[in-house]
Amino acid sequence: MGYSIRFPVGLIFVWGVLAGGATTVPSAVEPVYPGREWLVKPAAEVDLDEAALRSVADFAGGRGCVVRHGYLVFTWGDIGRRGDVASAAKPVYSHFLFKALGDERIPSLDEPVVRWEPRLKGLNADLDFKDRGITWRHLANQTACYGVREAPGTAFDYNDWQMALFFDTLFLKVYGATFETVDAKVLWPMLTDVLQCQDEPTFLAFGPGDRPGRLAISPRDFARFGLLYLRQGRWRDRRLLPPEIVRMAVSSPLPNTIPRSASVEKGQEAEMIPGQRSIGSRRIPDNQTDHMGSYSWLWWVNGVDREGKRHWPDVPTDAFGAFGHGGLRAMVVLPGLDLIVSWNDTRIEGREKENEALRRLVQSVTDRR
Repeated sequence: MGYSIRFPVGLIFVWGVLAGGATTVPSAVEPVYPGREWLVKPAAEVDLDEAALRSVADFAGGRGCVVRHGYLVFTWGDIGRRGDVASAAKPVYSHFLFKALGDERIPSLDEPVVRWEPRLKGLNADLDFKDRGITWRHLANQTACYGVREAPGTAFDYNDWQMALFFDTLFLKVYGATFETVDAKVLWPMLTDVLQCQDEPTFLAFGPGDRPGRLAISPRDFARFGLLYLRQGRWRDRRLLPPEIVRMAVSSPLPNTIPRSASVEKGQEAEMIPGQRSIGSRRIPDNQTDHMGSYSWLWWVNGVDREGKRHWPDVPTDAFGAFGHGGLRAMVVLPGLDLIVSWNDTRIEGREKENEALRRLVQSVTDRR
């Protein structure tokens, strides 16, 4: 990732003003946003074919919704029921990392995390104390190599132990919350209340004593988060993130030159903080998937893998999404089509089924060029 994001003083000031209050952002055509409830339109009025959308729902099962041009246009199942979204929560973590940067809680995405978690300092003496070099950038791109033997930044390791380290360091130390207060102190006032979420999302999907950090959110509320990123970080008359940060977040996949960690197949674990919790997997060492040239700041994007295969070959290349449990739970944004889909408890598992569901969604658009 050959860059370091640091904001000029002027940009930090402007962002601080915008994030701190309601500041009008000029626009030739004012975009549509939901209020306490979604504005609803029939699919045909936003150039979508309802039969094709029904095909998406039949293929997926579970429950979900489709949003176009800021309107809720199609639903199936109970879209108001809150549920765990597993790894689809991760882009919400990176969102709060970017917010911490903009609020000057942290000075840089390349700040060593050991400043906030001093216990990293003494780990892995036999590996030159490699964990002292873990940065926010590494944690937010799954290249921290925490718990495996590679040095930070040298390999991709999709790792639930490092995600717990990321969540705990960011929310408990940088934001100063506890597991019991993380919703009331951070998630609600800084994000979901601003988006006027209807179904009270929570980072405590299973309670404060069971994998805190697991996000429970309804499909219709998750679509609001997608709309925020579709609209380049703006929500009505407030800017939550600068547009350049949003663009970076969803269009900077790791290069295929970064290998997948080999520590799992070799059975080579590395020392972690005593008592380190996991946010999901219990396997040590942990390495659940490759990045496939399509992993960008905890979002999945439509990149190209090492064999030259497009991640979702039948989907626009600007697509990006949050996926959990292999695709069973997801929220996907198609910016060029001004389209969002959000689902949970589905039969969609793996790249091929994700591609098929999204292909059907794209086919529903009747005004495609």
